[in-house]
Amino acid sequence: MRFSVSLPLTLLLSLGGAALSFAQPGTIPTEAQAVAKTVRPEAIRAAMRFLADDALEGRKPGTRGFALAANYVQTQLEALGLQPAGENNTYRQAVPLRRWQVREKTSSLTLSNKGNNQLLTYGKQFILNPNPDHADSDVNAPVVFVGYGVSAPELGYDDYANIDVKGKIVAYVNGAPTTFPSNQRAYYSSAKAEMAAAHGAVGVLSFSLPTDLRNRIETAAPRARQGIYRWLDKRGKPQRTFPSLKGSASLSDSAARLIFANAATSFADAVAAALKNRPQAFPLNISVRMRTQTDVVEDVAGQNVVAVLPGSDPILKNEYIVYVAHLDHLGIGRPVNGASTPGDSIYNGAHDNASGVAINLETARLFAALPKAPRRSIVFVGVTGEEMGLLGSDYFASNPTVPKEKIVANFCLDMPFFFHPLLDIVPYGAEHSSLGRETKLAADFVGVQISPDPIPEQTVFMRSDHFSFVRQGIPAIYIKSGSQTGNPKLDGTKLNLDWRATIYHSPQDDINQPFDFNAAAKHVQLQFLIGYLAAQADSRPTWNKGDFFGTKFGQTSVVK
Repeated sequence: MRFSVSLPLTLLLSLGGAALSFAQPGTIPTEAQAVAKTVRPEAIRAAMRFLADDALEGRKPGTRGFALAANYVQTQLEALGLQPAGENNTYRQAVPLRRWQVREKTSSLTLSNKGNNQLLTYGKQFILNPNPDHADSDVNAPVVFVGYGVSAPELGYDDYANIDVKGKIVAYVNGAPTTFPSNQRAYYSSAKAEMAAAHGAVGVLSFSLPTDLRNRIETAAPRARQGIYRWLDKRGKPQRTFPSLKGSASLSDSAARLIFANAATSFADAVAAALKNRPQAFPLNISVRMRTQTDVVEDVAGQNVVAVLPGSDPILKNEYIVYVAHLDHLGIGRPVNGASTPGDSIYNGAHDNASGVAINLETARLFAALPKAPRRSIVFVGVTGEEMGLLGSDYFASNPTVPKEKIVANFCLDMPFFFHPLLDIVPYGAEHSSLGRETKLAADFVGVQISPDPIPEQTVFMRSDHFSFVRQGIPAIYIKSGSQTGNPKLDGTKLNLDWRATIYHSPQDDINQPFDFNAAAKHVQLQFLIGYLAAQADSRPTWNKGDFFGTKFGQTSVVK
């Protein structure tokens, strides 16, 4: 059910305005406690108001609005005394971005069975993904169904265990087994093309379960037609692509049923097995030809803003704690009729993610206010291209302006959701590394509980900039508000999901929403205290022994 904006927002307003309170301080040093208590909710509001103003036109990378946002953040960090940490002794890092788009009129997808060919309708039955590595790609191969398309033997699950897909096109269901832990479920939901390529597939077809309405082709088509962006390396080669995959398509529900027409296992039985989290793989006894013509649409001169507060320890100052929040949003787009903004076409991105940038700016002020800088250096990065696929953070984490091996931890903020008092948090990543200890200390001091992920189906762990650092083997924390509201009539999880369904990525995400800036101030305290404790510790943060992400990506920081 779509919620009425006015009713929950009125309830939210009645919950706001509570004074900040503190639990027992535990072992947090006195100077950090004192500084944490100086947090300014009004400063968060002011920064958000500027960054989400119509004058910034939605902060799309490469636009005047984004440049204004970047200049604002640089000026704020510079005024705090933070030093340039970008390229060539500046506060900027250039991020070369490129966009590709499918040429629909000359691209196609055809089903073939014993000489019978069926041409599907673009935009209604399928969508092709651009192929940055091949301007003109044509692949014709048998199709094999591989369940969720997940190979996770460490979790006792492997759809590829008993099938050879070399030289074939694989078809799989979106998502991952619900039995997986939340963050592993997020990872495997998003790493399927990589796994298909690793197993020798030459193409992929994906489709949603009939019960999954979030990824239907009808809703995905408009955004898919905008193309994809990737960052380019020094040679101009696009990154995070899979050249061995010659074709990639998303299928509608009706098209997904068509590819099962000749299979020994029916579509209904395959769906039932997926819902029961059973690994499965079998030939569909059909071939698919995908022809994809891909055009380069534009190059974008992206920029990250990078500043550093040098550490005070003569040795540990050469190690870095990196705070990141994305500066960009969607720019000016399709007009939408909202309750207070009829025909508005500016996607202001107040919550997504002027909020995270504003919170990190106030966090930087707390660090700068310390009587003595932390032992390790603190880096603040406002990244570009998050909405394009975590591109600015991936570029920085892959090409940092400080030594990569000296980055010891990352803290990310993106849409922390402060529409009600902050009573509990979901610290994504805290269970994977020693940073869980610092997170617990900070949460106890601020007076919030730690809760499990209430919406694992949203695969949150893969959806913001911290994961770019995890991919480089760096322990990371990404904190979101939990579901407790202090009001038995207000379900925090429902409120979150309703906001995502009605306001997320729309012009209604503006500063006029009833944000609880006292809750936002607690996010500042959490960001500051967790990072401060990590910066002061004798040892750098470590992955927990045997941890999934530490084992998969960790390099030198895994516990022995």
